[in-house]
Amino acid sequence: MKISEAEFKDIIHYVKSNYGINLKNKKTLIVGRLENYLIRNGYNSYAEYMDKIKSNPTGSDATALVNQLTTNHTYFLRENLHFNYMRDIILPQILVKERAKKSIYIWSAASSTGEEPYTIVMTLHDFFKRQSGNWDTRILATDISTEVLNYAKEGIYMKEQLEVIPNLWKKLYFENYSAEKMRLKKSVRDDVIFRVQNLMKPFSFKNKFHIVFLRNVMIYFDDETKFNLVNKICDCMQTGGYLFIGMTEVLDKRNTNFKYIQSSIYQKI
Repeated sequence: MKISEAEFKDIIHYVKSNYGINLKNKKTLIVGRLENYLIRNGYNSYAEYMDKIKSNPTGSDATALVNQLTTNHTYFLRENLHFNYMRDIILPQILVKERAKKSIYIWSAASSTGEEPYTIVMTLHDFFKRQSGNWDTRILATDISTEVLNYAKEGIYMKEQLEVIPNLWKKLYFENYSAEKMRLKKSVRDDVIFRVQNLMKPFSFKNKFHIVFLRNVMIYFDDETKFNLVNKICDCMQTGGYLFIGMTEVLDKRNTNFKYIQSSIYQKI
């Protein structure tokens, strides 16, 4: 199915306006990911498909657009420096700061298929089980794609995906699901609250976060979108809270309330 220049521009404008994602140099990606969907669902053109989405922006076709065009590459313990820093530096601070409430608020803002938020929860369990009293270790995990969120909620992964997981963690936090797969135990799955969240839309969180993971997301945004998003996230964080971004990403600190700690780690001031 051919895509005209007008249809291509219409798609990239819609995706940029609604989701902040810049696809202006991604014509091959758009065609490669959408063509089969359109043919399967009886569309005669990209224009017809986009007309349907615009007429029902919360419908299944709009959801499919997001699911098809967003990239969800992740794995357990990805950029492990962040989890080590959280365990060694941040959690001891929170242990003192929140010893009365025993609550910690963490947001995995692009949780994809669940490896990041589940790694966060296992790190929390590993740390707080050594402390006296019961801590609330539930975290919020959001993504724009319902497809990956549904996958993540199941907590089922191929055994080869778990090769990077320490053996002790496998014993404590996983159980056999089949000959080829393992599943996170209910105690871990229940500590992750999965929700759909478009980062371009307003946030409505009850509590301010101690830690936000916003990793490998901003590479898809232009500078203005990044600036606006970072300031929105800053507003929903506690003073002294920490922001993790991708190791290849850089935060423009001008006109923001973040200070540089080390590569890919920032703190709200």
